[in-house]
Amino acid sequence: MEIFKGQNLIEFAERFKTDEDCKEYLAFLKWENAYKCRKCGHEKSQIRKDFSRTCNICSDTESATSGTLFHKVKFGVRKAFFICFEMSTTTKSLSASQISVRYGVAEQTARLFMQKVREAMKSSENHPITGIVHVDEFVVGGKEDGKPGRSYDAKKKKVVCAVELTKEGKVKRFYSLKIENFSSKSLKRIFDKHIALEAKVTTDEWRGYGPIAKEYTIEQIPSDNGKNFKALHTMIHQVKSWIRTTYSWVSEFNIDRYLSEFSFRINRSQSKNTIFNNLIKRMIASEKIYHQNLVCS
Repeated sequence: MEIFKGQNLIEFAERFKTDEDCKEYLAFLKWENAYKCRKCGHEKSQIRKDFSRTCNICSDTESATSGTLFHKVKFGVRKAFFICFEMSTTTKSLSASQISVRYGVAEQTARLFMQKVREAMKSSENHPITGIVHVDEFVVGGKEDGKPGRSYDAKKKKVVCAVELTKEGKVKRFYSLKIENFSSKSLKRIFDKHIALEAKVTTDEWRGYGPIAKEYTIEQIPSDNGKNFKALHTMIHQVKSWIRTTYSWVSEFNIDRYLSEFSFRINRSQSKNTIFNNLIKRMIASEKIYHQNLVCS
C-alpha cells in the first residue's frame, strides 16, 4: 500500500471514503515492519475483514485502532482522519467549535480528540538543534498599559522559544514551551529539551541567560527592539496572532499543546507532502492518554 501524499482535500476524500479504508491504512502503518502478538509475542497472524490481526498461537485479536490514539473514538475513524488531515495541513488551524460544526460532533468531544492530536504533535526531543540558534521569551495575553517589556502578571502565560536559522537567516526549526518565570532555571528548559551543547546561541541581554552560558555557547547582544532577531520575532508574532485569532484564549494547562501544534507544522514546512502520514504514525506510536490528562481539574 502507498502512503497518502499531498494536501488536496478532494484527493484525500477519494482515498478515505469509509471507516474501513481508514482502518486498512492504520493497519498498514501499525504493522508495516512486523506483527508481534501483544499477549504472547508470536509473529504470525490472520488478517480479519476489519483489518484486525488474530494471533495464530493464542488467538488474541488486536484491532487496527487498539493501542493508538484512535482507540474508541466516538465519531468514527474517518472523521478522525479528516480532523488529523486538517490540523496537519492547514496554515490557520481550527477551533473545536469549527470542527464541531464541520463534522457534526459535540464540541467537547471534538476538543478532547484535538488535544490528543496535539499530544501526538509534541516533539520527540531526539533531534536537538545544533546550528545557529536565536532564543527569546514572550508572554501570551497582550501588553498592559503602563507596563512595557517583560510582565510578571500572573494572568499572562510566559513562553520561551528558540529558532534554528539557516546561513541565510531563514527559519529552519522552531520550538517553544511554557515557563513559570524568566529565571535562568526556567529558561534553561528549552536548552535542555531542544538545543545541543555545540549549538551557537544568540540571545538578548536579559541577565537570566548569564548562568546558562556556563554550559552552552551563548552570545548576548542588544535586541534593538527586535531588529537583531528579525526571524525570531516574526515567529513570535505569528504564534501569538495564531492563538489570539483562532482560540481567543488558551489555558495555562493546555498552552504547551497549542505551542506543539504550531511548531509541528512549522518544522515540517519543507515536507508538507507527507505531513499527514507523519502525524498518523505519531498517533499510532503515542502512549494512551486518559481523559483526566486532557482536562484541567
